Amino acid sequence: MKLKKITYLAIGFILILFTVSTIKSNVLKNSETVITSADAVLDNKKIEWGIKRSDNHEQPDLGSKNKQLIDENDDIAIGNNQDKYVYLTFDEGYEAGYTSTILDTLQKNDVKAAFFITGHYLNTQPELVKRMIDEGHIVGNHTPISLMSGNNIEVKC
Repeated sequence: MKLKKITYLAIGFILILFTVSTIKSNVLKNSETVITSADAVLDNKKIEWGIKRSDNHEQPDLGSKNKQLIDENDDIAIGNNQDKYVYLTFDEGYEAGYTSTILDTLQKNDVKAAFFITGHYLNTQPELVKRMIDEGHIVGNHTPISLMSGNNIEVKC
């Protein structure tokens, strides 16, 4: 009887050791810091964004720091004053029922646009966002904070 009790205690002790070592191993494995390419490249410093309108119908002044950031990252802010382009953009802070019709009209006329969405819009209208992407439109973030909601939706293209 005593031998049986010691055997059970020994087996229990071995199982506890095995469980603790497995958990510790998994915790250490999952706690590694992974640096993504965005972490390694992008600066998280807050910058002010705005334009200074001109009185003589010329392009606005973006400011030297903003212009430098745009040039360094091959971004587009206001185009140039030589080419005659129209940039069609939509503020999709909420859906009032018109976006499907807008997308139909854009598709019918083979026109691409840029849609700026919030996190709430993404969470409530994922089908429309997927359609925007599938039809070749640009989908941008409306504000830096708006996509940081608790609900994450993956839009598969």
